[in-house]
Amino acid sequence: MAQQDGFRIDRAEALALLERYNESPRLRTHALCVEATMRAFAREAGEDVEKWGAIGLVHDLDYERWPEEHCTRSAALLAEAGWPADWIRAVASHGWGLCSDAEPVLHMEKVLYATDELTGLIYATALMRPSRSVLDLEPSSVLKKWKDKRFAAGVDRDLIEKGAAMLGIPLEALIARTIAAMREAAGPIGLAGTPAGEA
Repeated sequence: MAQQDGFRIDRAEALALLERYNESPRLRTHALCVEATMRAFAREAGEDVEKWGAIGLVHDLDYERWPEEHCTRSAALLAEAGWPADWIRAVASHGWGLCSDAEPVLHMEKVLYATDELTGLIYATALMRPSRSVLDLEPSSVLKKWKDKRFAAGVDRDLIEKGAAMLGIPLEALIARTIAAMREAAGPIGLAGTPAGEA
């Protein structure tokens, strides 16, 4: 249960909010990837795991129904649901420079900004492996795909690099930590696959 200034929300409520506005399995899976990443980074930083996870779950709340109002409509929906202003700002910050003026300032916001697109690249890379799993995926494999601009062409690599710089960590380290986070949710995100040695 995440709470702040009288506002309380548990994971089930955040998930229900996501599913109310997003029917696409792909978008729901992406939300789970980002949630897992946010939770892992929060735990490492000694921050509120439930709060970070909830923000990760709903970060693309408006994308399926209102892609042209991305981040803006989410802010309105979350305000209507009673979410605190700083949580809403964190959600909007992942679209900084694209569809939002909310620059990532807090560590939580920087993590969301840096890993949102990266989870997509990692997911796509894992699906290309014989195991179709994130459990045996190494950063070197992601970096190899990184260099192929035709692979997962929709992933904004410049944005990821900018996010890594914000966090003050090398790109490879960011990739490694994000892979580790996604491994924790390998089953729910459909990337448990059949790692080498288990066939």
